[in-house]
Amino acid sequence: MISVVLRAKNERYWIGRCLTAIRRQRLPDIDVVLVDNDSTDGTVEVAEAHGCKLTNITREQFSYGRALNIGIEAAKHDVVVLLSSHCVPVDELWADYAYAHLGPEGDPRVCGVYGRQEPLPDTSAIDRRDLWTTFRDERVRQRLDYFFHNANSAIRRSIWRDQPFDEKIRGVEDREWGKRMIAAGYDIVYEPGMRAYHQHGIHQGRDEGRAKRVAEVIEVIRSGSPS
Repeated sequence: MISVVLRAKNERYWIGRCLTAIRRQRLPDIDVVLVDNDSTDGTVEVAEAHGCKLTNITREQFSYGRALNIGIEAAKHDVVVLLSSHCVPVDELWADYAYAHLGPEGDPRVCGVYGRQEPLPDTSAIDRRDLWTTFRDERVRQRLDYFFHNANSAIRRSIWRDQPFDEKIRGVEDREWGKRMIAAGYDIVYEPGMRAYHQHGIHQGRDEGRAKRVAEVIEVIRSGSPS
């Protein structure tokens, strides 16, 4: 019924927990595609033991958008969930929420759904604050706001074929895609019931280098300049 695409770079510590949670979903027929970025810590072996379909992207080839496009191309179903391999679905209904919005009974005007991200007990105070203030309790249908977050999201593969993720920008490919989709007349849904734990949060604490890179890309997206 759905495909799940995981991006990973040395995620052995988390990916087993992630895949176990996916296997426990109530929704049947879930195929999982791993897009591995030259992991050396046993990530691929764990994924193989869980029956994942394996794809690879080298360090030289890597961009966030390209990794997603490779995984979606290999996916079997039209509803494709994009999940960071260090994120863990909270309960067995996680996949149901994605399918309800994007499956055959869903609204065709909705191009994508992103879910709630929740901290773990050892998540830093900074990251807990960011997760709790960004991902609220109320479902929101976005017709102007193009915020989208691929750590825990879902899209329609049939729409992606004409609108793949940008492979040139250095991150925030989710928000760039969301802006294109809103401009094309689609809506985005924030679904708080589609819950996943995210240990390090969406900003990774005070990583100034990452913040600078992300801010530069967002500035380009906001200005409408080409990537």
